Amino acid sequence: MPGQRVLAITLMVLGWSTAAVSKDVALVSNKTNTVAVVSLAELVKICKGQTNRWPDGKPVTFVTRDPASPDMRLVLEKVYGMSKSEVTALITAANHGRVNHPAIVIANSDEDLVRKVETTPGAVGLVDVYSITGGVTVLRVGGKLPLEPGYTLHGN
Repeated sequence: MPGQRVLAITLMVLGWSTAAVSKDVALVSNKTNTVAVVSLAELVKICKGQTNRWPDGKPVTFVTRDPASPDMRLVLEKVYGMSKSEVTALITAANHGRVNHPAIVIANSDEDLVRKVETTPGAVGLVDVYSITGGVTVLRVGGKLPLEPGYTLHGN
């Protein structure tokens, strides 16, 4: 029956969109970083390229996915509070004049993001929790780890 078919397709699409929004994002760090906890306010500054150095003096590099990527919706809403185009402009401005050491690096995939964080001293990045490997350290955001109740970067 056509009506049942439309209903089934609609329910599948709603299920996919819910799954896409409900993922948790983790803040991962290069293993040599000494910071274990970052407040949400500190994370926002890092993501906007406003934090240049860690307390130990290492330069900060934020690795992220392309703001236009559907995977970035949660980060755009909860961290940046900005549109895709505003974040793209912010990245360009943050990297202006920083050819040898950009503040923000764009990764093509979660796997690429994790690899860049692993190999860049001082790097951190936001990645789907299911893409985490043993080559990075997961940092607490606001005192919580991903999947803990009250975690800030949980997709509802």
